[in-house]
Amino acid sequence: MTEMLRRGRASLAFGFFAQGVAFALLVTRIPAIQDRYGVSDALLPVFLAAVPILAGVGSVTTEQLVKRVRPSRVLRWSQPVVLLALVGVGSGDRMPVLGLALAVFGLSVGALDASMNMLGVSLQRAYGRSIMLGFHASYSLGGILGASLAWAGAHWHLALWVSYAPVVLVLLPAVFVGSRWYVDGGGSEPGEGEREEVPEAAPEDGAGGGPLVFRMLLPFCLVMTFAYIGDSTVSNWSAKYLQDVLGSSEQLATVPYNVYMVTTLVGRSLGDLGVRRLGAATVVRLGAVTAAVGFAVVAAAPGAWVGMLGFTLLGLGLCVLVPGTFAAAGRRAFEQGGAGASDTAIARLNVFNYVGFLIGSPLVGALGDAWSYRGAMCVPMVLVLATLGYARSFAPRAAGYGDGHERARTADVGRAGNGL
Repeated sequence: MTEMLRRGRASLAFGFFAQGVAFALLVTRIPAIQDRYGVSDALLPVFLAAVPILAGVGSVTTEQLVKRVRPSRVLRWSQPVVLLALVGVGSGDRMPVLGLALAVFGLSVGALDASMNMLGVSLQRAYGRSIMLGFHASYSLGGILGASLAWAGAHWHLALWVSYAPVVLVLLPAVFVGSRWYVDGGGSEPGEGEREEVPEAAPEDGAGGGPLVFRMLLPFCLVMTFAYIGDSTVSNWSAKYLQDVLGSSEQLATVPYNVYMVTTLVGRSLGDLGVRRLGAATVVRLGAVTAAVGFAVVAAAPGAWVGMLGFTLLGLGLCVLVPGTFAAAGRRAFEQGGAGASDTAIARLNVFNYVGFLIGSPLVGALGDAWSYRGAMCVPMVLVLATLGYARSFAPRAAGYGDGHERARTADVGRAGNGL
């Protein structure tokens, strides 16, 4: 059993890593994609908005799908589709091809994100201690590698398909083989292609789609939205802010996002230890305060170097909120309705990942144009601070569960992914 858990943890971490590489390769080459297909500046936001919207559809669809098949199967087949869609984006030369490839990418990313976090939450439950932030650290590491590969492709003026195809040729067989060791969680071992049934009382206790589920999930949905508003602010506006507001050079303006990604990796790598020592609620509070201070420093920065200090603090603060939110919501739903309820909660919560992404960048841009970009940075700061009001929802009801003080509840591990 211990060896099965270790293999499952390692294979899932690699899945997170591969997804980080793929997503970074797409978003960091948007200007090249725009040039290749002749997408106008007016039409580009439509394409960019379509991806998270369809990802939300994919996540909702996964909620229903995992009632019939195991999350590991959804992940095993959605990840190759994401990688192949990436090649499709880089290989076409007409607008309909781009639209189709991005549509497939968005739908499959939603299924992938939901199922990947379902497995992460169930593995953390099996371990009886925090390991969720480590999975997201693997994603951050993949993002750094993907962004570096994208930079190399842009620097050497490589065609998109030349940048994408070798990466996919390496990752595709690797994730497919690794998927054989995925571990599903459940109270018992379901039959081939089946899912564990939720107890009869589950709809009343929170596993169904009733009001109690929404009330239970609401704090986590808000935190997820606020975190991604902050994250999208950094990814979309850090370079422009540093160059246009703080007067940096064009070259220096590319640094904040890389620094943000590195500090995100560092924070997530250490985050599980913090949860085990301090508890999930305390880590969320510390992350929210650190992120708010980071936004305040960015808004008040007299120059580029102080601004970069603010973006560094943002990486350290925001990085713990998303994985911590998935873990806490999954645990709370499991306490009320079992493994099926946990999967439902993760799929629904994952939608607010994309809601925050869709709101964040346009909100800051509109406020920056109408008011000032310094003032606009105060809005995500206030939203992140609002997370403090929901931090107590992250504390486990069963004292110590998931933060290292308890080693129980490992019996809900199902079968490994072998033979899926």
